Amino acid sequence: MVEASIPENQTSASAAAIDRRAIPADASESRWQAADGHELRRIDWAANSETPRGSILFLPGRGDFYEKYLESLEEWHRAGWRVTAADWRGQAGSGRLGDDKLTGHIEDFTQWTSDLAHLWSAWKASTPGPHVLVAHSMGGHIVTRALVDGLVDPDAVVLSAPMLGMAGPPLPLAVLHSVARVMARIGSPKRPAWKWSEKPGEMPARRRDLLTHDDDRYEDELWWRQTRPELAMGPGSWGWVERAYASTREIEAPGAMEKVDIPVLVVSTSNDKLVKHEAAARAAERFPKGEIAAFGEEAHHEILREVDDVRGEAMRDIAEFLDRVAPRQA
Repeated sequence: MVEASIPENQTSASAAAIDRRAIPADASESRWQAADGHELRRIDWAANSETPRGSILFLPGRGDFYEKYLESLEEWHRAGWRVTAADWRGQAGSGRLGDDKLTGHIEDFTQWTSDLAHLWSAWKASTPGPHVLVAHSMGGHIVTRALVDGLVDPDAVVLSAPMLGMAGPPLPLAVLHSVARVMARIGSPKRPAWKWSEKPGEMPARRRDLLTHDDDRYEDELWWRQTRPELAMGPGSWGWVERAYASTREIEAPGAMEKVDIPVLVVSTSNDKLVKHEAAARAAERFPKGEIAAFGEEAHHEILREVDDVRGEAMRDIAEFLDRVAPRQA
């Protein structure tokens, strides 16, 4: 474990700068078991007062790891939240499901929604309310699918750049799914669906330009990958692509999002080159209690890891939303 030094005095801690390259002293890393016994990583911050603000469960995106979001997680903890974040099965420090160490594969997205439901049940029972789900990118897709399928019952949800539509050719979803289905069948569904770089494991040259305008925060991710090599992941498999389209069709089905009677804030940017902003904006309209915090050219895909002004605005939008829809319990 990487050590950090956070002052014990809460007032001092609240004012102290957050070291994005250290596990905070108040956080503890551990493992939890899914229903089938598969072990996954998690990190927890205990409530920092006798009257906690509530509890947040954060889930990252495809190829992500919770170390990338320590800054936001620690900020929520300092604001009084009891915080947990966890890996998805098959990525970061929770093993691999493909044939190599870099390709991300899954047999079906319901494996992930089942894991989430299992974690949610135990986590909700052991933490103070209100209970909030926050998720980024693919994590936002999985949380949305779990909501549509009635597997989780949070008091509020925040979706950061949710993968409700993948960037790509402007073709109908059914056509894209059909092509992916063919590609998954003509070879191993575990083979990479796109090229990563000229050298195995090396980052693509323009990757930063897709994620954030902030060079330092991007370098933080590379630092964590070097410090903890098990976190590194590259392309998704053709099986992942095909299952992603199949799951998207479930979410897009008529009446699916309309039955989610939970406040949902969608944080999205029209400058996103990885997921479709249009799909996120449409979801915010379809959720009966949906709202959107929209950004433009000032934000790339990882809005919570953007430059200070942009990231700060997003964090304020989230705080204001939660204060309205999930106020502190008496």
